[in-house]
Amino acid sequence: MGLNVYLSGEIHTDWREQIMSGAQGLDVTFNAPVTDHDASDDCGVSILGEEPNKYWHDHKGAMVNAIRTRKGIADADVVVVRFGEKYKQWNAAFDAGYASALGKSLIILQQPEHDHALKEVDAAALAVARTPEQVVQILRYVLTGALPA
Repeated sequence: MGLNVYLSGEIHTDWREQIMSGAQGLDVTFNAPVTDHDASDDCGVSILGEEPNKYWHDHKGAMVNAIRTRKGIADADVVVVRFGEKYKQWNAAFDAGYASALGKSLIILQQPEHDHALKEVDAAALAVARTPEQVVQILRYVLTGALPA
């Protein structure tokens, strides 16, 4: 049994790389949104034409990015959503809700100080992890039945 895992959320730290590195040797395929912040913000206007109004600039980018996000979440067996410390990731909350609505297995990755703010999101998850290593341990257990050493 293999897993297709979509890694959503915060783009300012290397948590994705930690999970992908830790999962080497497991039958896991990873997908993610575009994590180049500038490319993600500007994809709509770069492809579809400039917008003088910042609202429409952002709207075009959000729509183009949603094509990738919807496909990644729809194809996933497991969706991992990371909420970082520095910024409020409204897009991450949306992705978690979308994944939950599709019946996807959802793992939330967050710090304890966000527990209260994310209580509804956490209630929809099958696991709330604190570290990327815990996410890897969940994936390893799901695929092999092996507990951490």
